[in-house]
Amino acid sequence: MSNWRIFKWTGLFTLLGLGLATWLGWSTTHSGHGMLAVLFICAVLAVLEVSLSFDNAIINAKILERMSPVWQRRFLTWGIFIAVFGMRMIFPLMIVALAAGISPLSAFNMAIRHPSEYAHIMEGSRLLIDGFGGSFLMMVGLQYFFDAKKEVHWIGLLEKRLARWSSLKGIEVGLLVAFILLFAHLLRPAQSLTFMSAALMGLLTFLAMEVLGQVLDASRPQIDAAKRGGIGTFLYLEMLDASFSFDGVIGAFALSTNLFVIAIGLSIGALYVRSMTILLVERQTLGEYRFLEHGAFYAILLLAIIMFAQTIVEIPEVATGLVGAGLVILSLRSSVRYNAICHPKQ
Repeated sequence: MSNWRIFKWTGLFTLLGLGLATWLGWSTTHSGHGMLAVLFICAVLAVLEVSLSFDNAIINAKILERMSPVWQRRFLTWGIFIAVFGMRMIFPLMIVALAAGISPLSAFNMAIRHPSEYAHIMEGSRLLIDGFGGSFLMMVGLQYFFDAKKEVHWIGLLEKRLARWSSLKGIEVGLLVAFILLFAHLLRPAQSLTFMSAALMGLLTFLAMEVLGQVLDASRPQIDAAKRGGIGTFLYLEMLDASFSFDGVIGAFALSTNLFVIAIGLSIGALYVRSMTILLVERQTLGEYRFLEHGAFYAILLLAIIMFAQTIVEIPEVATGLVGAGLVILSLRSSVRYNAICHPKQ
């Protein structure tokens, strides 16, 4: 399959999005300079989303490889709708509505008429978002490394020990709770309870996704093998994608307070991440580069720690994206070196 077919719809959506951004910039500023400024912000937001979520594409590809073609297509169609409209538009509105105690419609009106107030409420909700998202992502990363069946190790000295320690029941949950208690202790008393509640909700959500996936898998008859695990895995992937998008949604307000500018820019980036996921699956890149997924899971753990740390100190989203991308690049280089040594071309 050519790269053009994989990125065709993403490219068309990019043109549509930039066209909407052009119209939006002109209609709100009535100047060429303002129009170009909106276009530039949308482009920067798209790049920011891709840089923050590239490791998400790798993780998605790893999980999609185990899904049936039917559910792969559903994730890449229904999932795109959820990612674009659900997480980049509806999710911020729901956060503001809950934080301000108003209806989603009132939050939408606030975003249109009082964007600075809307952005202030969204930024004030960061403690809840970082606690929830950091907790969920940390469980994703810890579960990968605390796995007795894991045979391929990138950083062997560390990963072999973690695989052996996986026999200790509940060690991932225990480590996460320890992190939660540590950061709750470092926060001011007024913030501590809010952070702990959000982080524990993230943990419970992860466990609920695990249980729901197993229940749905077990409930499928053997004759329906083509769809087994589809619903549970689909929900898990959507929750994982949402956790990855938290940073981008919050960080976008540093560039613009306009809900539609943010939605256009982040949605373009989200579609490129989905296209990269398809590319990784169909090219079987994870099988060719054996340490690539290790780098992505290390990046997940780092992102989770950064989200916790952001409750105490300000960390630029650009730095987060660069560190995550750096880990993926290092794992890719290690994979290339391994292939050159162990599987040299004739």
